[in-house]
Order: sequence, then C-alpha cells, then structure tokens
Amino acid sequence: MSDNNNNKNPVTEPGAEDFFLPDFCATQPLLMLILAAELLAILLVLAGVNRLLPFPWDKLVLTSFLVQWVALTAAALLCNLRPRLMRLSRETAAGLSFALVVLVVVFYSLLVNPVMELSRLNLFFPRFGPQDVLRNSLIGAIIAGLMLRYFYLQGQLRAKQRTELTARLQALQSRIRPHFLFNCMNIIASLIHVDPDKAETAVEDLSELFRASLKAEGEVPLDEELMLCQRYVNIEKLRLGDRLQVEWKFGNLPDGLRIPALTLQPLMENAIYHGVEPRFEPSEVRVAIDYDGKEVRVVITNPVAPPLPHARGNRMAVDNIRQRLNAHYGESAKLTTHADELIHTTYLSYPLQIGQLWVDAPTGKQRSLT
Repeated sequence: MSDNNNNKNPVTEPGAEDFFLPDFCATQPLLMLILAAELLAILLVLAGVNRLLPFPWDKLVLTSFLVQWVALTAAALLCNLRPRLMRLSRETAAGLSFALVVLVVVFYSLLVNPVMELSRLNLFFPRFGPQDVLRNSLIGAIIAGLMLRYFYLQGQLRAKQRTELTARLQALQSRIRPHFLFNCMNIIASLIHVDPDKAETAVEDLSELFRASLKAEGEVPLDEELMLCQRYVNIEKLRLGDRLQVEWKFGNLPDGLRIPALTLQPLMENAIYHGVEPRFEPSEVRVAIDYDGKEVRVVITNPVAPPLPHARGNRMAVDNIRQRLNAHYGESAKLTTHADELIHTTYLSYPLQIGQLWVDAPTGKQRSLT
C-alpha cells in the first residue's frame, strides 16, 4: 500500500461513539442544526402574527438573524468543548450544555438593542425590553431541553444497536472459525503420511495463521486480511504443489483500508476447493482489488471444475460473509457470483471512505504477497 502517511484515518476521541451530543464540528450535524434553527425562526414568526398576509418578512429576517447567531455560536462552543464534556458524566455534560445554550440566548438578546442602534434598525423595529429577554430565555431553555433529550435518546438507541450488531457479528465470526480450522487440519492430515516435513511446515504456518485469525474481530486492516490469505495459500500449495497458481493484482490502495475479518480467506478457500483441487493441470486463481475513494471492489476468478465426482461445498461461507457485509455496511455492500463454462467469478464490493482520500489522489504501490 501507499507509504503516504497523510492519508491515514483521522483519530477519533476515545468514547466519541458513546457520547450523546452530535459532533457539531462535522458538516452534516451543523447543516441539520442550521435548518432546524431556520424552521424555529419561521415558527416563532408565525406564532406572533394574527394573519399571514401580508407576511412580515422584515420580522422573519430579524428573527432568523438572531436565531442563527445563537445556533451557530452554541454549535461552535459545543464543538470546542466536546473533548472536555466527554470526560464528564452524562448528567453533568447535559447540564453544562443546557446552561451554555441559555447563556448564549441571553447574551444575544441583550446585544440586540446596541446592534440595532449601530445599524439604525431601531428606526424600524421596537427595542427589546426585559420581557423580551425573559421570553427568549424561556424559549431557548425549552428548545435546548427538548433537543438534549432527543440527543440523549438517540445516543441510547445507537448504543443498543451497536451492542446488538456486535453480538450478531461475533456469532457469525464464531461460526466461520471452526469451519476454517477444520479445513486447515484436513490439509495437514493429508500430508502427514505423504510428506511429514511439509506437514510440519504446514503446522507452523497454521499456528501463525490461526493466531492472526483469533485476534481478528470486526473490521481489520486490509493488509492483515491479505496476509492471512497468503498464509492459507501457502498451506494449500504444500498439498497441491504447482497445480495451484495465484495472481494478485492491486489498484490504487491507500493506507487505512479496512475489511471485515475473515472475508477474503473463505472466498479464496472456495476458489481453490472448487476450481483448482478437482483439476489435474495447473490452475490459476486471480484476485483483483481496487479502491475508487468511495468503494472497495474485489474480484476473484477461478476455473470451472470439470464434471468429476467432487464434494459439493455448502454455501455457509458465502452466506456468512454476505450477512456480515450487510451488518457492517447495509444494503450498499454486495457479494455476487457468476459462472460460465470456463470461469467462476466472485464479485465483492462495500462502501468505505477514509478522510479526504477521494480528493488527495493517493499514490498506490504494487505489493508482493510471497
């Protein structure tokens, strides 16, 4: 992969996923806040008029100006205070956030009169009195309380969903590991009487291979998954010899790419088991991996086996991978297969964005997996 360190994933603060307040430093939450503030301004104007026509556009402009300044200032303060608030209990963080929003409302309400005098808007709009400041403070307190409650409930829901997803992924992972281990052990068993030295080498490779697979949970770096595949190919080569040929082709792959653990290895296993093992001549499995800045694409091809007696594999591995991809990335992730008379092809793709890689044009490098 590329040696460019500038393209690595941004570091997220510890506990950021569990914090109930959204990150207002990010674009999407900020845009949603601006939209909500404008809708609030329209609601306040509509609540204060007796009839819609003629519509009081001047009052809407002034109200929007005040509400947007309050929203943007509160967002900027919460953005900068977020790392400190995350170290506090939820109750304390919520109380401080609530007080901060109310203070911002009071500050701008008190600032209205001096600003109108400087801009001579006081000729067109009445001055803000103590009642107006109190009214704005109460409205701000109610809105802040409702929003914080909403964010808290959303945080609780996200935490529950993450717990359920983790349990589901661990269950799927626990199903594929024994399948993987049994196949490797069968390979070694077939070598013990034929070539004990190769069997001993295979046991050493398997120990390294299974140590890596046991550590793998959730998403892992793509480099680690590729090395896991190569170790498995090495074990298969001890059994199949020159009959097994593997070609790796990599596109522009920057640092930081990740993939669900034990995704490529079962697909390689299927390609070898169904496309190489039944054949007596040298056969090639091709693996192509590319990344366009938004999506990782993997294409694995292997020969179609001749119509000889050969144990049919169940679709546990493919179905398992498809379920895990769906759990990680939703419906955007795809795993499909296609076969003609000569070639069987497996297509895998899933969405993945890393920082601003789609803008920075990373410099990928070819790699050797020997």
